[in-house]
Amino acid sequence: MTAEPQRLVQRQLDAYNAHNLNDFLACYAEDVCVRELATNEVIAQGKSAMHDLYTALFESRPLLHAKVLTRIVEGNTVVDHEEVEGLNDTIERTVAIYRIEDARIQDVWFA
Repeated sequence: MTAEPQRLVQRQLDAYNAHNLNDFLACYAEDVCVRELATNEVIAQGKSAMHDLYTALFESRPLLHAKVLTRIVEGNTVVDHEEVEGLNDTIERTVAIYRIEDARIQDVWFA
């Protein structure tokens, strides 16, 4: 797997859009932490929790798809402004911030 942050984040996005859970999770560190940016509330801690969360999401939302509107890369941090379809009846906009460490996504914040 490439150590380049933008390629790693793109790989996980491609796997997300394909609902390929194994490739998606391969991009993340074992002890990854996913949080809500505004509150710092933990959404998922560790790959096992992400596995459960995204298994349910991919199974319940077959049309789920994210498109990057803007991507900023600074060192080991990637910030994506995205449009997400398939969560509900509207297109949602979100920001995802990824911190890369040792060629894996270590932390994610969603806004």
